[in-house]
Amino acid sequence: MSAESTGLRARLRHARLTFRHWRWQRPFWAGLWTCLAGLPIAYFPYANLTLGQLTVRMATTAGSGSLIIGVLLFVLGLTMWFQSQVRIFAGVASILLALVSLVVSNFGGFLLGFLLALFGGALAVAWAPGVPATDDPGDKAELPGAAPDSGGDAREPGAPPAGPVVPAQGGAPFTAPEPVHAGARSDEETTEKNGRHRAG
Repeated sequence: MSAESTGLRARLRHARLTFRHWRWQRPFWAGLWTCLAGLPIAYFPYANLTLGQLTVRMATTAGSGSLIIGVLLFVLGLTMWFQSQVRIFAGVASILLALVSLVVSNFGGFLLGFLLALFGGALAVAWAPGVPATDDPGDKAELPGAAPDSGGDAREPGAPPAGPVVPAQGGAPFTAPEPVHAGARSDEETTEKNGRHRAG
């Protein structure tokens, strides 16, 4: 193995990791599907199909509308990549353009462009940026019944607690609750005796 191959391998690895990092920060697949959706929608109305000496034009009366929808879908896909803050607008717009392309552009590029735009728009609307994990260490876990660790966590008596305060629960921790009887008379409906109140 030569030095050039190691350097080339390291550069390729760095480029792959850089692309992966870039891809994770934006709705990459949504933009890709939306860009690809614009191609068949814009292409098919201007294409000619030749079978032997027979030439079939698939052009419709709304050829320019198909071209506009295809270009807009391509631009919305690029917008999802490079301006991910407006991904919800771009996703909704691509879904609406996909629905319009069913009528305007040969059933949305023979359903190929329609489905790609629909999935791309849905992925863009559903995508949310990830939250990086925090490296803050948590409290030490203690085993039940074990003595607490005295390694610097001890407080002076009477000092306020450092963490959140949980109110003390009254009574024994594992006592069964008293049953509440339904249909009691109105003179028995007090909060102190049976925990119910008068509703009305």
